[in-house]
Amino acid sequence: MDERKRDSMIAYLRHRMEEFGIRPEDLAAALATESLAKKAARYRNATGDSWDGNGEMPQWLKQAISAGQSIEHFELAAKPPPAPQPKKQVDWSNDPFAGTPLGRPSNR
Repeated sequence: MDERKRDSMIAYLRHRMEEFGIRPEDLAAALATESLAKKAARYRNATGDSWDGNGEMPQWLKQAISAGQSIEHFELAAKPPPAPQPKKQVDWSNDPFAGTPLGRPSNR
């Protein structure tokens, strides 16, 4: 992007920020929060050591993997697993085969 286009884009963004009441501090805070979220831990062990998955793998994780543990064991879930759903109750009172040979288990 050449210098004129860049300056034009900056002027446009400043105008839109002013129009919507966005201060440069607000933008800086939002960007900082976003970068912290990206750096959040992806792997953690029982003692609290963590790694975000970027850069060289830490020694604690290398040792665990070489000892036979899978890396998935240390991976933090992005969201908690869904709660188990209660089993649906079946109403057998209207079963047309109740009391007939078709309603009994086979002994064969």
